[in-house]
Amino acid sequence: MANNGKRYNDATQRYDKQHPHTANEGVELVKSLTAAKFDETLELAARLGVDPRKADQMIRGTVSLPSGTGTDVRVAVFAQGEAAAQASEAGADLVGGDDLAEQVQGGNMDFDVAIATPDMMPVVGKLGKILGPRGLMPNPKTGTVTDDVAKAVGEFKGGKVEYRTDRQGNIHVPVGKISFEADALVANIRAVMEELNRAKPAALKGRYIRKVTISSTMGPGVRLDPADLGAST
Repeated sequence: MANNGKRYNDATQRYDKQHPHTANEGVELVKSLTAAKFDETLELAARLGVDPRKADQMIRGTVSLPSGTGTDVRVAVFAQGEAAAQASEAGADLVGGDDLAEQVQGGNMDFDVAIATPDMMPVVGKLGKILGPRGLMPNPKTGTVTDDVAKAVGEFKGGKVEYRTDRQGNIHVPVGKISFEADALVANIRAVMEELNRAKPAALKGRYIRKVTISSTMGPGVRLDPADLGAST
């Protein structure tokens, strides 16, 4: 992230920004560079050799982090009847049909994930201009359009996160909190990389994973060695 603060600049002088580290080395280095007074999030950024303008090279999906995210994920579920009851029992923070849609239109965006049953998509579809830009639009590819809403709520509450390429072919995924044990963060990083390798487009030519970095919320990026992560070439 762009940051010219004194602590940030001091941190960048304490290591070789171009040297690729193993996942273990990288995590320990990021931990040693943090100076914020809050529990920062560790984020993984991967630059992929894809062209997001081509439909078959748009990478999008979900991955379950074995160590969780360390964050209280708020989930909204668009459902009615029995499905709505199941979502509430599973711990969804907001549940409803037309009434929930009206809340969203009125500015209630106090949730991190939106899930919908297939029959509710005509209602949710009208919220596209609101949910879409925020990356909250339910989609079958990410398991957020489903009849089994209880399972989906449990998975996202338990550490499942979404990922998708941006316009430059980059992916950003939160992989835990700095307070996590190093082994827990490394496990999450490897889970993300395994998922990205699995999602490699079959028709892609050239190098797939070009660069991987990790950074804390307020800290500089630390390069990781794609080979150590089993990155597909």
